[in-house]
Amino acid sequence: MLRWIIFLAVFLIADYYAFQAFKTVVKNNWIHLLYWVITVLIIGNFVFQFYGFSRRNGLTHAHSYAVGLFIALLVPKMVLVLGVFFEDVFRVPQAIYRYFTVGEAAKGNYFASRRQFISKVALGVAAIPLASIIYGIYKGRYNYKVLKYTLHFEDLPAAFDGYKLTQISDIHSGSFDNMEKVKYAVDLINEQDSDVILFTGDIVNNKAEELVPYKTVFDKLKAKDGLYSVLGNHDYGDYVNWESDEAKHQNLEDLKALQKEIGFNLLLNESKYLEKNGERIALVGVENWGAGGFKTAGDLHKAAATIDKNDFKILMSHDPSHWEKKVIDDDYHYHLTLSGHTHGMQFGIEIPGWFKWSPVKWRYKYWAGIYKEMGQYINVNRGFGYLAFPGRIGIWPEITVIELKKGAEPV
Repeated sequence: MLRWIIFLAVFLIADYYAFQAFKTVVKNNWIHLLYWVITVLIIGNFVFQFYGFSRRNGLTHAHSYAVGLFIALLVPKMVLVLGVFFEDVFRVPQAIYRYFTVGEAAKGNYFASRRQFISKVALGVAAIPLASIIYGIYKGRYNYKVLKYTLHFEDLPAAFDGYKLTQISDIHSGSFDNMEKVKYAVDLINEQDSDVILFTGDIVNNKAEELVPYKTVFDKLKAKDGLYSVLGNHDYGDYVNWESDEAKHQNLEDLKALQKEIGFNLLLNESKYLEKNGERIALVGVENWGAGGFKTAGDLHKAAATIDKNDFKILMSHDPSHWEKKVIDDDYHYHLTLSGHTHGMQFGIEIPGWFKWSPVKWRYKYWAGIYKEMGQYINVNRGFGYLAFPGRIGIWPEITVIELKKGAEPV
């Protein structure tokens, strides 16, 4: 209870400070009232949804929208607060100086006009994140992008020269609220006409039942050499309070059965060969292995036990920290690893081919796109769905298409 009182007190103090900038520019009392009505409703809903909340009870759509609205309220107001605060920092010494050097009337006119100017600038700047957040919630979360890469390998079997794979990751079906948008994305995946479709984990938020309404959507996925999948940290049901261990176990079994009904071949620390014209490449799938407290059920050596060290290998591992901590230095050379997990934090700035940034880079060294270390590649997919915050800002939902080419990489 105390932490909520502190939270509300700090927020409302900061909010009142932001309101001073708003009031300086907007003079209408009815709009002032509307400002506080919206603020109280959004904060009240946030407190109502999360008071006593435990992540182990699971997130609902109501929780997600409470988070989205709260962020839409918080971020623009923090911009206002910072703008006015820094203006005050510079204004105090000026006020002291002008107190002794100019008349009272001149002082009042100067500071009033300056305050109004700074407030207008702060409001204009605050409108940018507000518009971005609204767009991210309204449209960004279903703004699917197909990202295409061509990777060259000198030891790729000749039969697989030009072989195409589509990777998707982090579906998080429990977050969806628009069936038609998901159907569109599935059609977009099929349009890529790849040889194989690989899904790298987190098909649900917590429970197998989340996938049931979308089973008849995802079972439309098609690829010549089939569909393969691995489990992500959310698929095990670890973030829910189950009534018994048996119920948790049954949930995982139900999830496995649903994946099979969709058409996925679920790889649980095991491998399969993809064959073409008498040649083959090894597809290795591990269970979730994540650094920093995430589940470490993945067993790379067990998964690769039935393949040869010299095989061309594609590894599916949900969490990119596995690649960093275990895979790169393994005795087996894993030519290409496919991961997800980070979502690119669903927020960032990207100029394709030039620049990408997200706060998640401070948590994960490899967080989005293609990386190469010691002659091995990893692609970290930005995710198909979304979690907690019901939107995406600058980091769009991703469908990855990778073409394998035999030969040296062009200079």
